[in-house]
Amino acid sequence: MKLQATPAIGACAGIAALAICALTPAYSAEELPFSKANLFFELNDTDGDLGLHGQIDGEDWKSMWIESPNDTVLLQVLTRGSLRRQGMTEISFESAEPQFADLPLAEFLRRFPEGVYDIEAITVDGEELESEVRISHVIPAPAVPLHPRLAACDAPAVVTSPVTIRWNPVTRSHPSIGTPNQPVVVERYEVALERLDGSGLKLLAELPSNQTSFAVPNVFTSAPGAVKFEILVKSAAGNRTGTESCFAIR
Repeated sequence: MKLQATPAIGACAGIAALAICALTPAYSAEELPFSKANLFFELNDTDGDLGLHGQIDGEDWKSMWIESPNDTVLLQVLTRGSLRRQGMTEISFESAEPQFADLPLAEFLRRFPEGVYDIEAITVDGEELESEVRISHVIPAPAVPLHPRLAACDAPAVVTSPVTIRWNPVTRSHPSIGTPNQPVVVERYEVALERLDGSGLKLLAELPSNQTSFAVPNVFTSAPGAVKFEILVKSAAGNRTGTESCFAIR
């Protein structure tokens, strides 16, 4: 579905243009890909909610839209005035994430079916950007902490410093959400920390897929108090699953 007609762009010419064509054979001479085009699901396994996330970046554009596999426009961004002349490049978003009690999982998955989603834009120069992103319902299983044990923040696991968070490697999809029990390749893990004493102390660490432990920095454990942590699994397909827990320093 095209929302705006655009003038044709000439065939690839020059070294830079030839490189683009060679690297992206799926695009015609009239369309350039975005430099970043990510759509993925993020599951909070602790709270029981799921959302659609997007990260998009490309040449200066004045309008951008996303189409679902059934050609329904899900998102449209139109610039006006000075911003239309200036152009946009990068945008990211998160959908609302109601709990499954309010929005059943089956209804969420019907709203956002598996398949190829088109991300398109018109640049300030009238050229067309387009990338295709495949979304899957294969959502990684959660990384359940082994130590400190999984615990709610109103009843945190009590430990002594130093603290190393450990979990088993994730190799399969979620056992009950999306497409269950499928092989999953993990791209990376992320560990987020936050002291719950009002200090504002936070940390986010990205870890390689073969690392299933994280030594908590002493600044988080040098004094008694509660620490909230989340282990996030990012699959190679893009979908993510987070598990939240808390521990308290004795």
